[in-house]
Amino acid sequence: MNLETFFEKFEQFADAPNAVAKMRELVLTLAVRGKLVPQDPNDEPVEDRLFRNDERRRKVALSDHRADEENQLILSGDDRWDVADTWLWRGLADLVLFVDYRGKTPSKLSSGVRLLTAKNVRKGQVNLSPEEFLSESEYHAWMTRGFPKTGDVLFTTEAPMGNATVVELTERFALAQRVICFQSYGALDSFFLTMQILSNQFQFILDKNGTGVTAKGIKASKLKKLPIALPPLAEQKRIVAKVDELMALCDRLEAQQQERETRHAALARASLARFADAPTPANLPFLFHSSFTISPSDLRKSILTLAVQGKLVPQDPNDEPAIKVLANIATIKLQLQKTGEIGKEKPVEPIQIDSLPFEVPESWQWAKLAELTELITKGSSPKWQGIAYVPESEGVLFITSENVGNYVLRKLDDLKFVAKGFNEIEPRSILKRGDILMNLVGASIGRTAVYDLHDGANINQAVALIRLVREIDTVCPRFLLHYLNSPSAIDYMLSSRVVNAQPNISLTDAREFAVPIPPLAEQRRIVAKVDHLMAMVDQLEIQLTTARAAAANLLDAIVAELTGTTRDPRSATRSSSSTPGTGRRGRPRKTA
Repeated sequence: MNLETFFEKFEQFADAPNAVAKMRELVLTLAVRGKLVPQDPNDEPVEDRLFRNDERRRKVALSDHRADEENQLILSGDDRWDVADTWLWRGLADLVLFVDYRGKTPSKLSSGVRLLTAKNVRKGQVNLSPEEFLSESEYHAWMTRGFPKTGDVLFTTEAPMGNATVVELTERFALAQRVICFQSYGALDSFFLTMQILSNQFQFILDKNGTGVTAKGIKASKLKKLPIALPPLAEQKRIVAKVDELMALCDRLEAQQQERETRHAALARASLARFADAPTPANLPFLFHSSFTISPSDLRKSILTLAVQGKLVPQDPNDEPAIKVLANIATIKLQLQKTGEIGKEKPVEPIQIDSLPFEVPESWQWAKLAELTELITKGSSPKWQGIAYVPESEGVLFITSENVGNYVLRKLDDLKFVAKGFNEIEPRSILKRGDILMNLVGASIGRTAVYDLHDGANINQAVALIRLVREIDTVCPRFLLHYLNSPSAIDYMLSSRVVNAQPNISLTDAREFAVPIPPLAEQRRIVAKVDHLMAMVDQLEIQLTTARAAAANLLDAIVAELTGTTRDPRSATRSSSSTPGTGRRGRPRKTA
């Protein structure tokens, strides 16, 4: 497949992650390897153009500037990538004059000669924010190594390392620390140099030779010897023109993709709204329409929101109303308290209607969570009780907030165990199969799951144990799980439960938490409908994942075919962070 066909078949792999960014990376990879435009035997040889420059000969004669083959340890075979036979390898200081500023941090003013810092130099563009200046009187004293000018290449040596652009400022400007200006000796086109610096191949070698951990940088002495692949000047200009053409095509494809995504997002919102207004079987196909895709995450949220607000299935006037459900629960709890099977509870405050998060159908009732349960409690920290963690064979399973996912337990391959004496210290928080667990603290606040492992485990202080009244004809546990994991419930939990910016629910909050209760028959219809729709969403998610993986594999295969490469990071594409941002890639974007 040739490059033109690759672009024509974009729709086949448009769903691959960062498809357009990878296309841009491919263009740069082909450009710096001599595979983007054909070589012309009539082009002036590189050596002729390079060695007849008097300024270059004078500079490289100085040991400080030498970067030729004799002084070029960094240009080993391992640091080069494959290029056309007519190209020449040289160190950077053989091809450009380094103009930089070294010394103390200059005094910055609000007007004068513009000062460009590393913050201003982006990948492929100069961004003039923040604006900083030097005084006229200090300008000449500052730039003792020369003066940068329009058409030069600016390069950042640190924080961040490796940004480069051709500067198109028409005004005078000075450079701060960590910015070097490259002035070509005439054999190297500034735009071609910028492309090569920003390519994955050069960035890989740059990263390899950089130093530092938190803020990696490169010293000028090493930078001067980094390898540059040099084609004939005429070919450089053809490459730059071709890159401009292909990057403009990438921009158009990206714009079309964004337009399509915007249109699909609007259709998705409209479909969700239509289903929310009338969640009937007739409107269900709009959620799974083939011409656009609603994200599985949004679908799940929408389904749960409608379900717990009484909008997913119709009400049946023949259902026993929810007030009867609550009366049955109260009767059962009273009997259990009389027999001593559960303890007596402090009465809960009546529900304040104006504090409820949404309205429910007439046949539903709001109730406090404590009214529906035999027990609401939480565990404790083993450290507080002087209890140690032990191997599984010696202890009791210990569930923490990390193990509580949405609906189900998680991280089951990394469970903790504590000494068996912990259950004697914390008997109330011993778990039984079927208990509901809710996270009380942190980013996972409100995440709720059913405990379905063996009896006898215990929990820590960040997890609440919610044990429904044991009779089955009261509240359907699955309905309660749907509600507690719904956006409506999570938003309600977080609305006023924040302590020092850390979300936090106390046991009192949990006991007083308001829950909408439908008639029992309707609870079961809701659960069946939600489970059916969630299964459809799961299938959609599998289809999307499969389609994206197939598109990504196809894109990788085409890239490998076009470049003839392995996974060597100097020759294959990397993440899109290595390439310039949106705009023209062969040349920098217009100066901001």
